[in-house]
Amino acid sequence: MMVSERENREIEAANSSGRPPVVLVHGLWLLPSSWAVWVDFLEQAGFAPLTPDWPDDPGTVAEARARPDVLAGKSLGQIAEHTTEVVRALDAKPVVVGHSTGGLVAQMVAGRGLSAATVAIDPGVFRGVLPLPVSVLRGVGPFLLDPRTRGRAITLSFGQFRYGWANALDETEARELYDTFHVAGSGMALVQMGNANINPRTEARVDTRNPDRGPLLIMDGEKDHTVPWAIANAAYRLQRRNPAVTEIVRVPNRGHSLTIDHGWREVAQTALDFVQRVT
Repeated sequence: MMVSERENREIEAANSSGRPPVVLVHGLWLLPSSWAVWVDFLEQAGFAPLTPDWPDDPGTVAEARARPDVLAGKSLGQIAEHTTEVVRALDAKPVVVGHSTGGLVAQMVAGRGLSAATVAIDPGVFRGVLPLPVSVLRGVGPFLLDPRTRGRAITLSFGQFRYGWANALDETEARELYDTFHVAGSGMALVQMGNANINPRTEARVDTRNPDRGPLLIMDGEKDHTVPWAIANAAYRLQRRNPAVTEIVRVPNRGHSLTIDHGWREVAQTALDFVQRVT
């Protein structure tokens, strides 16, 4: 995928700003616009934020809902390669922050030695991360068992979103987030994470031992049903073998929506504090 005009504008702005760049990688069922409040927060903190697309991301939630099939068939390899293309276009090695599948992609980029520091928030599963908690089976198990999922764009019902993402919120806020942010997600990427420990050729793979990986913080919401603590901690246990700084934080009383819900600032501040300490 070619770098889009919007992404090129962000790259040029970051390179001309003299500020340290921060690349924000969204996950399944969101778009780059889900980082809007983070962009403002990071700009005020003196950084140059960028919000790269996944391949073929529509420009708006309305467009994504009108054409959900365009989001089908996007693989982790394609997403990571495109993110890497954006990162390599920057004059300075960036901080990379990712949420959910974006948290996995952020670790993939870091494993290539391209990150000044990395924050992986509720990160998706990669090969070697073995726990499979009951809440995950309930939330995404039906998709993983359906052989048609791989080629589809998967849209969550509000009930599925409420259970997997917004279980720590009241129904009013849950509905607001669903209506504002939720779009279809790539079934292929979902299946790749689900099969990471079955398929020896999986693209859901992270080089955790690269000495150039850089500092890494893993964050996880205490009440997350989609990426429970067992998964995040298993990723941490693999990553802590790296010689670089590796830390994990459990965010109390928060679910998978923690980057977009009313408490996003606490998460952003925790990420910022880590980045400022290690870079």
